[in-house]
Amino acid sequence: MATPTPNNRPKQKRTHRVNIMLNDSEMRALNKYCDHYTVKNRSKLIRETLMRNILKRFDLDTPTLFD
Repeated sequence: MATPTPNNRPKQKRTHRVNIMLNDSEMRALNKYCDHYTVKNRSKLIRETLMRNILKRFDLDTPTLFD
């Protein structure tokens, strides 16, 4: 069984790999951001940013009772 996290949810093991390709300017921008904000884990930054954007889009696309 997975160990519980502080939010009382079991921690899920990451088993699916996703690779991305960046062009030179995108890589420079990512490196500049990481240097400026002292990001030590780029993978975590990209994963959290991506998931935040996806969840925000899901929230915006959810039908509402009154439009």
